[in-house]
Amino acid sequence: MNMTSTTTYTSVIRPSDQREFSRILTAAVISSQFRQKLLSNPEKAIAAGYAGEVFHLESDEKMRLKSIRARSLPEFASALNPTNRMNKKPL
Repeated sequence: MNMTSTTTYTSVIRPSDQREFSRILTAAVISSQFRQKLLSNPEKAIAAGYAGEVFHLESDEKMRLKSIRARSLPEFASALNPTNRMNKKPL
């Protein structure tokens, strides 16, 4: 009897990162200037923060945000969704 096992990769977002993603997206909705910075240079936008607020993300999530290439906020938000990341090509 030959048994094989299959490992399925599931991406999980830590609750603290989920909260920070919500804060980042809220800032982008409120401020067109922050939104443009986030879309053009996510790493710089996150490092700069918004309105005196600092974003606290784990290094792996910072790297993931840095790699997002989106033309709109809905596209950016979609790229944050782990299900979309596993089923779509990189942006």
